[in-house]
Parts: sequence; structure tokens; C-alpha cells
Amino acid sequence: MATADNEFPDVLVTDRRGIERRKRQIPVAIERRSGKDRRDQGERRRQIDPTTCERDYNNEEIEFMKAMDQYKRENRRPFPTWSEVLEVLRALGYRKVAEPSIMPGLSTSLPPTADNA
Repeated sequence: MATADNEFPDVLVTDRRGIERRKRQIPVAIERRSGKDRRDQGERRRQIDPTTCERDYNNEEIEFMKAMDQYKRENRRPFPTWSEVLEVLRALGYRKVAEPSIMPGLSTSLPPTADNA
């Protein structure tokens, strides 16, 4: 059985209380925390998740994203159901008035309807 004196013979203790590195003033090449550049972009970038900003959105898309963001914040629903998304679309004034067309993307078929789902 080991004694208290030789229980951890290879342990090295370093006293780091002397110099507080976070309080030193180290010059940086570019100050990135000013926020000036972000303010110049306007409201458009603020409300949109930056991970989805691979292209410029049109006004309808921005309006929809803002409406969804407002719904999620006001109802504390970070992940709304598809029914809730449809409610937001209807609140924006969208109604089904045209016949279904081919699905976007690589699809070559029509979207399913309630009759054949």
C-alpha cells in the first residue's frame, strides 16, 4: 500500500498565480469586435441564420424567414411543426389557388395531395 508521501511520485505542481495573462494588453493585427462592419450590412443579415447565407434571398424569402423567426420567439418554439409552418404561411396571406406543379430540385413528379397520400 502506498503512503501519502510517495503516492504520486511523478506529479509536478505549477503555481500559476503570479502572472495573469488575460490582463495583459497584447496588440492585435485586426480588431474584429468593433461591430461596425456588421452594422453596415443592415437588418437583412441580423435576422437570418448566418449558416444559411450562401446566397442572396429575395424579399418573399426574407419576409417568410422573419415571420418564422417571430413565431418561434413569441411562442417559444425553436422547432415548429409543419402544421405551425403552414399556419405562418396562411397568416402571411398565402393560399392554394393554382394546380400543383412539379416539385423543385431534381424531382420529376408532382407533390402528393391529400387524396393520394
